[in-house]
Amino acid sequence: MNENSPSNQPKTEVHDPSVPEAYAAFMRTGWAERTRDVPRHPIAPRAAERRARLAATFPGERLVLPAGGFKVRAADTDYRFRPDTAHTYFSGNQTSDAVLVVEPDGEAALYARPRAGRDSDEFFRDRQYGALWVGPRPSLEELEAALGLPVHHVDELAAVLETTAKTRVHRGLSAEVDRMVAEDENRDEELARVASEMRLVKDEWELAELQAACDATTLGFEDSVREWDRVLEYGERWLEGTFFRRARAMGNDLGYDSIVAGGAHATTLHWIDNTGPITPGELVLLDMGVEGRNLYTADVTRTLPVSGTYTPVQRDLYSLVLRAQEAGMAALGPGERFLAGHDAAMAVLAEGLSDLGLLPVSVDEALSPDSKVYARWTLHGTSHMLGMDVHDCGRAAPASYRDGTLAEGMVLTVEPGLYFQEDDLLVPEELRGIGIRIEDDVVVTADGVRNLSAGLPRSPEDVEEWMARLR
Repeated sequence: MNENSPSNQPKTEVHDPSVPEAYAAFMRTGWAERTRDVPRHPIAPRAAERRARLAATFPGERLVLPAGGFKVRAADTDYRFRPDTAHTYFSGNQTSDAVLVVEPDGEAALYARPRAGRDSDEFFRDRQYGALWVGPRPSLEELEAALGLPVHHVDELAAVLETTAKTRVHRGLSAEVDRMVAEDENRDEELARVASEMRLVKDEWELAELQAACDATTLGFEDSVREWDRVLEYGERWLEGTFFRRARAMGNDLGYDSIVAGGAHATTLHWIDNTGPITPGELVLLDMGVEGRNLYTADVTRTLPVSGTYTPVQRDLYSLVLRAQEAGMAALGPGERFLAGHDAAMAVLAEGLSDLGLLPVSVDEALSPDSKVYARWTLHGTSHMLGMDVHDCGRAAPASYRDGTLAEGMVLTVEPGLYFQEDDLLVPEELRGIGIRIEDDVVVTADGVRNLSAGLPRSPEDVEEWMARLR
């Protein structure tokens, strides 16, 4: 199937030295057989249940969900591989180039690229897959033992997909798989929608994974504040690097590129350059999250006073955002609209903006769907779903997500903010260049929500005490 499969030439570069046959033949001999006892992954029974529910939604159809492959960073270097969320949710697999196939009878199999045998050149020559270059891949038997489903070589996939079963493909992840099956946009999009909607409600195992990600994120924030002298010396880059160290030590990676926004950079919602200074007297907005080893991620934001204490203006604005966040959390619960938290938070912010004399109309008119002029300074929605993706369930139908109602086990962010651009002539000069966001991750419970990221302080007094203690 794959151009880099063991039967073809290994992936090499023009600057690699030549490989005489004598050297290659010598490399293929004298190796011990390596086998590992692999325990069953705790996701295996849950993934089987998920596949059964997915198959029941599309009875008599074949469902194809690729993991994806490596993405080029530059020239001959790739980014670290991260599998597609739907693929891993339904299989547990995190290796590249694999494809999950659920057959019309509901039975499933994984088609995977195993480590190459020592009778080939791949293991010592291939820069993308060779064990001596990037480490050994699991064997088919090891994957099968860990995941609890049949695993076949990925080179067998093409023959399987040639058969006439009605087939849906989770597209855009593998150009090769996309070419194997004729596209039916509506049918394929329905598979993507269902795969997203099935992740809306998290089970207890998933909630534990999300809690662990939030706990590791709390430690990453604490690491950052402990190194404040270095932060002042090196700026945003130091904060980014410090948090990344915690993410790699306790998780898989960052859940998303960290936003480390000192001063006016905080008014850019997705500031990920992280190249600026951290200046005493200003604020720094930190939007960061650890992705755990099973790919569940946190997404937390705090806005900290660089000097350790908020100025009166900063405290007033911060307290306004905090009141909005608390109103948003209070509005959430089972049966409530997904947008209830956003509407409650925006009502508080609009009132605050009116008190500051910034609204050109009344609060009621500003909040009207036909106006929303207040959003000049709030910019974004207050919540999004959270899970294996930082913006989880993104292909769910609006009726199940944005326009839907909440249920126990759903996990979402609550993250209102205020942003006064440096060049905004409609706000007083003392407010220009200030950006404040407070974000926490909450799970919907029987009587409201529980804050998974409560380990980090939120009130201005608690933030100041926390910073003083850690510094």
